[in-house]
Amino acid sequence: MGHPQKMCPDFPGTFRNPATFRPRGTLQEEASLGHQRAPGGPQRPQSRVMAAARVQLLLSGRPESVSFARSVCGLLGAGPGLGPWPIHCGLKRGRLVLSSRPFPGASARLPLQRPPFCPFAALDGRPRVPGSELPTDRGVDLGVAVILQSSDKTVLLTRRARTLSVSPNLWVPPGGHVELEEELLDGGLRELWEECGLHLPQGQFSWVPLGLWESAYPPRLSWGLPKYHHIVLYLLVISQESQQQLQARIQPNPSEVSALMWLTPDVAAAVAATEDGTETPRLLPQDLPPSVLALELEEDGRARPLVLPMSTLLRMIPTMAEGKERVSTGTKFALRLWLQHLGREK
Repeated sequence: MGHPQKMCPDFPGTFRNPATFRPRGTLQEEASLGHQRAPGGPQRPQSRVMAAARVQLLLSGRPESVSFARSVCGLLGAGPGLGPWPIHCGLKRGRLVLSSRPFPGASARLPLQRPPFCPFAALDGRPRVPGSELPTDRGVDLGVAVILQSSDKTVLLTRRARTLSVSPNLWVPPGGHVELEEELLDGGLRELWEECGLHLPQGQFSWVPLGLWESAYPPRLSWGLPKYHHIVLYLLVISQESQQQLQARIQPNPSEVSALMWLTPDVAAAVAATEDGTETPRLLPQDLPPSVLALELEEDGRARPLVLPMSTLLRMIPTMAEGKERVSTGTKFALRLWLQHLGREK
């Protein structure tokens, strides 16, 4: 699989007043994999291709669209275990083709995972009761998220604004909905620009696909029936610039991002070890720092240092819906994949 790089103009400057920043272009609102617009902010138009098949499966020799209500992992043969399951992928413009077996045109073999509490897995095979029907005229949507790695081996996470209607205060990597006919890398870089105001200079980064995550919102049935269903492709984008150099050029969109932070491998490992939905938590290192330094956007658009308690990053998903700050379950999966990639580089 080739690694094309998008031509993006670089621009100098420091942390600009985020209140003056507006993203170029818009797109449809998506679930917690990325960022939704706040009320009163720039609105994303309804998708022109709501009925188009963005995620397709090769189940009987030809690509087939996936119904919104069906579990992609289940259709591809996922067993009762936690996964992940290796899946063959065809990555095309605005479209993802998946199969449990090799097929012509497959360009990658990636791990696919869903949370243990995935509502679509829970609903598969369960008799439908009146009032609990899921949409029948929608498919599974496609999203992309960027794990941006600096040259000093830290990765960027952003906190969703508290005014968002979906997953406020959730820590996630930059990402969102893939447009029709959009290259997946281009979609990730566009979201990086729209949310963080950050362009990566041509020739100063490389990238590799990390894995796939089956995402639902609400994320568990105890929160209500799912309204969004995505397959999220996590891309590792490795910059040749340091964390300090990248940070100096970040210009967050305050309608989407309320804070940002850079995770070191040791902190990322601790966060990834707190697996949501598992009964036995993993043992954490004794030498973890008590807090992590982040940057928070104030109402006047200025950024101030934020001392974020480690306990916040280690918080697990609650049984009932609430807006407490935590790292998303899919992000923990992506961090585990990033750490595995770092280990292979040594």
